[in-house]
Amino acid sequence: MDYGMIGKIEKAKRYAEERERIQFATFHATFEGTNNPHRVEFEEGNWMCDCGFFLTRGVCSHTMALERILEKMLPEPVKAS
Repeated sequence: MDYGMIGKIEKAKRYAEERERIQFATFHATFEGTNNPHRVEFEEGNWMCDCGFFLTRGVCSHTMALERILEKMLPEPVKAS
């Protein structure tokens, strides 16, 4: 392995530990729920999930789990004035 690649691997390890460097703007994922898979989306600071609980409450276990996993990698929610 060349020195250039070794340097990039070390940098990648450091970046992976510094999650605050990463800010997701938009993504979608399939979350394998207990009963069914669910499509979860994040766009412009807003969550969407196709599960019934989210549709009635605006939050669910799928979105809350992803918030925990992506801690410090999501933009701060916009506060209503």
